[in-house]
Amino acid sequence: MGREFGKLSRVRHVISYSLSPFEQQAFPHYFSKGVPNVLRRIQATILRAAPPFVAFYLLYTWGTQEFERSRRKNPAAYENDS
Repeated sequence: MGREFGKLSRVRHVISYSLSPFEQQAFPHYFSKGVPNVLRRIQATILRAAPPFVAFYLLYTWGTQEFERSRRKNPAAYENDS
């Protein structure tokens, strides 16, 4: 009935290697090398990434407070109403 899927064509001069799924490690060196590498990368980029976030947070909170303050009525304008 023809060729099987995966063996439809013949490729020459290409070498492929594979490892059995039973021999693979799911998370090799995850805690010994992975976590320290993440911490090192965070430490290297925090001074570049944090200032814009802090600035925009301060700008947002100031803008929200100013908006809420401007929506309030002035109580001194209504003191003499009866």
